[in-house]
Amino acid sequence: MSTYTQILYQIVFSTKDREPNLTKGNREELFKYIWGLLKNKKCHLYRINGVEDHLHIITHLHPSVSLASLVKDIKLSSSQYINANGIFKRFNGWQEGYGAFTYSIKEKDRLIEYVKNQEDHHKVKSYKEEFIELLMEHGIEFDEKYLF
Repeated sequence: MSTYTQILYQIVFSTKDREPNLTKGNREELFKYIWGLLKNKKCHLYRINGVEDHLHIITHLHPSVSLASLVKDIKLSSSQYINANGIFKRFNGWQEGYGAFTYSIKEKDRLIEYVKNQEDHHKVKSYKEEFIELLMEHGIEFDEKYLF
């Protein structure tokens, strides 16, 4: 028998110290690089987007790929890519840790639209407010002093 899964993840992480250095002009290049990395790992990317200080990735993980190793690979590889190509001049790395939230496939379209509209969303809500809402929505206990 084959392995069948349908686990929709929203992965969220920010730049080191939430520095706003992911300039709009070069984000698409970063997104394409991460899409290629996911494709090479047989993961399906539904949507990637972000603003100056953080990214959202909506993906399905291939059953052979662990979430922790995927996020580690994304961060390490994209950091090397950014630095080697100089696409974000002030980029100083990614924060430690990440948020990963699962969703029913029925929520896919809503989730894609949410990530697609990150720039508009963050005109009224900070990354910190958004991240705390995600943690609360998913019933994750946290201590605010360890979040940022």
